[in-house]
Amino acid sequence: MCNDHDHTHLTRRQALRGALATGAAAAAVTAGSTAQAQESPYADPASPALPPSTMKLDLSRTALVVTDPQIDFLHPEGVTWGVVGESVQEHGTVENIERLFQAAKAAGITVAVSPHYYYPTDHGWKFEGALEKLMHKIGMFDRKGALTTEGFEGSGADWMPQYKKYIEDGKTIVTSPHKVYGNDSNDLSLQLRKRGIDQVILAGMSANLCTESHMRELIEQGFEVAVVRDATAAAKLPEGDGYLAALTNFRYIANALWTTSDVEAKLTAG
Repeated sequence: MCNDHDHTHLTRRQALRGALATGAAAAAVTAGSTAQAQESPYADPASPALPPSTMKLDLSRTALVVTDPQIDFLHPEGVTWGVVGESVQEHGTVENIERLFQAAKAAGITVAVSPHYYYPTDHGWKFEGALEKLMHKIGMFDRKGALTTEGFEGSGADWMPQYKKYIEDGKTIVTSPHKVYGNDSNDLSLQLRKRGIDQVILAGMSANLCTESHMRELIEQGFEVAVVRDATAAAKLPEGDGYLAALTNFRYIANALWTTSDVEAKLTAG
C-alpha cells in the first residue's frame, strides 16, 4: 500500500519523465531528418582509415565491466527513458547486456559492475556540468545514504531486475560508486589489478558519458579495452545524438569495437 510520500515521489518522477519526453520529441524530428539523409549514421565506414584491431583475449586476464546497469537508464519507468529509450530499444541494449552477463559467467571470467549513486550529501555540490545539473534535478540514481539501503529496492538506482541473478551471485565485483562519469573516482581499477586483470570487455550506460569515460580512464591506466557497441546506448537530444558521438570516439580510442555476438564467440572459443 502506497503512502502519501510514495505517491508524491511517483508523481514527481512521472512528471520529470514527461518533461524529458517532450524534449526528446524535438530531437526525434532532427533524428528523422538525419535518417532520411543517411541510411544508417552508425554504419562503419566503407573505407576506414584507422588500422584494424589486433586485440586477442586471454580469459585468465579478462573481465567484463558493466557501467550503470540500473533502472533509471534502462527501464521504461526510469527517469531518463524519455531521452534514452529510443536508443536502448534500437540497439537491443537491455537484452545484449544480459547476454554478456550470461556469456561471462559461463566462461568463468571476472565480472564487475561500476554503479552510479547519489547520496543526499552529493546534492550539496556548488557547481556541476550540464548533465550533472540535470541528473541532480531529476533525482537520478538517488539513494537515502551511503550506509543504508532503505528505499533502494525497485528505485531508479537499483539494478535492472533481470540482471540481479548475475550481479548478486556473490562473485560479481560491485565497485564503490562513480560520481560524475569515470571510474577515476571509484575503486574499479584497484579491484581489477588485484585480480591480475588487464583486459576489459566494456558495456553499459550511457555510451558518451559513463561508458566512454570508463574506456578513457581504463586505457590511461594501462588496460586493453574492447567496447561492446550494441550493449550500450545514449540520449538523443537537440544538442546531439550521444550514441553517435561515443561511437566515433570508440573507433578512435578503444583497442577493439565488438558486438555482443562477437564477444559470445570469443568467450566460447576461450
